[in-house]
Amino acid sequence: MAIENVFDSASSVMTVISFITFVGIWAWAWAKSNRDSFAQAAQLPFADEEKDHV
Repeated sequence: MAIENVFDSASSVMTVISFITFVGIWAWAWAKSNRDSFAQAAQLPFADEEKDHV
């Protein structure tokens, strides 16, 4: 009986930790400081096309 309570508590704690981690990653991805590096990385697939047509 007591071990079930420990697992229920651990499950709740892991859910909260996972949600906090998700929100942290989301905030990092949408931060204005990352916008330039993400825009540059988004253009990488098209960099090879210019070399092929020359």
